[in-house]
Amino acid sequence: MATTQTGPQSYDVPQKAFHWLTAALTAAQFVIAWTMTDPPEGSPPIGLMNLHLSVGSTILMLTIMRLLWRLTHAVPAPPRDIPRWQQAASRATHLSFYVILIAMPIAGWTWASAKGWPVTLFGIVRLPALTTPGNGLGEIAGEIHELLGIALLALLALHVAAALRHHFLKDGILARMLPGSSTRTNAA
Repeated sequence: MATTQTGPQSYDVPQKAFHWLTAALTAAQFVIAWTMTDPPEGSPPIGLMNLHLSVGSTILMLTIMRLLWRLTHAVPAPPRDIPRWQQAASRATHLSFYVILIAMPIAGWTWASAKGWPVTLFGIVRLPALTTPGNGLGEIAGEIHELLGIALLALLALHVAAALRHHFLKDGILARMLPGSSTRTNAA
């Protein structure tokens, strides 16, 4: 690996768990979204739609917890030989993930609330409505939710392409997020 800085050489276990759990749930969300159907007008969400709302709410909570963890725990510095533009692109990509993974579920939740749908966590905990049924905010929230979905797909493609590039360059960047990689620190 091309780095000698002091600090963690790998993400810690909670950061890796947040990353991979969010990745798995996000992949599941896209499969659910592409296969679900809207319930009849005036009917509450059932089946895949209800699951989509629950998984989206879970992603929102995980992302908030992940962001709080990230703000209070060190992450590996980029290797010194990574160009500054790539470091800036990485920071912008990660910030964009946080913004989208918070805004998209809130937009979906608002959209569901405007349709009068209850949003629950897997049928156990009912979440409060974010707006009243029938107002114009629902349509706007729905459009935002769908546009953020497209943006998230593009961002995921960029992220995966960059991760694979680093893997094939064998610069150690990808290994830092893989389960089982070391979290030791090196002195400069």
